[in-house]
Amino acid sequence: MSDSSYTPPKVWKWESASGGAFSNINRPIAGPTHDKELPVGKHPLQLYSLATPNGVKATIMLEELLEQGISGAEYDAWLIRINEGEQFGSGFVDVNPNSKIPALLDCTQDPAVRVFESGSILLYLAEKFGQFLPSDIAGRTEALNWLFWQMGSAPFVGGGFGHFFTYAPEKYEYPINRYTMEVKRQLDVLDRQLADNRYIAGDEYTIADMAIWPWYGALVLNKVYDAAEFLEAHTYNHVQRWTKEIEKRPGVQRGRLVNRAWGEPEDQLHERHDASDFENKTQDKLAASLGHA
Repeated sequence: MSDSSYTPPKVWKWESASGGAFSNINRPIAGPTHDKELPVGKHPLQLYSLATPNGVKATIMLEELLEQGISGAEYDAWLIRINEGEQFGSGFVDVNPNSKIPALLDCTQDPAVRVFESGSILLYLAEKFGQFLPSDIAGRTEALNWLFWQMGSAPFVGGGFGHFFTYAPEKYEYPINRYTMEVKRQLDVLDRQLADNRYIAGDEYTIADMAIWPWYGALVLNKVYDAAEFLEAHTYNHVQRWTKEIEKRPGVQRGRLVNRAWGEPEDQLHERHDASDFENKTQDKLAASLGHA
């Protein structure tokens, strides 16, 4: 239970040691903390990210485009370790002044176009390549409805439920109850939508599915926060069906590995610079090659 005797001060002051899993990098100001240029590879698109749910949106989209045979979607994916504050390097802040992953540079433009916010990246790539976004106004609008729904809802899942259920220094009943209520409501919204639709926005797989799956699919698969039992995720039958169908897509299977720096070694591809990296440069393959060196 929280301390009900706490009274907020008239003026809030920053205490750097605020506790929690990310207390060493949390701060109430923007801008860079250090000078560091970003690397740039050989491909048209440069992605700077980490395989959080928001980061996975971008890599799934890129891999799905490549699965369609679109060579212009080739990309270099560079690992940004947010727990070490790499998102506050001057080069990264130039690409995303909000210091959040993922961030994308389109080097086919002169000057290069920066794209930040995961939803903006999905929309930018969909429009650039004419894929995964319906062309008719009704279908496009429905897909964007759900894309923006996810962008607005995710803070309740991550910053709210995920923070207090997993990352907060202590367990507090009120915020856990508050955010659990909202996450279950959101799962019910999705379950009702998917009762009558194969995919989120209808019969067509779109960027709306790519935005929603890394968060809500991961929740019901118990791959974030270890909360599937707590949330009774098995009761959302239509979300379960949709989640498992999308999980089988080759682009999704590859995309979820990129910039992943935790978990089983075979599920970690820290950087991606070539399609062959999935076969040769996951952490288990790199460890094996070093063992035979």
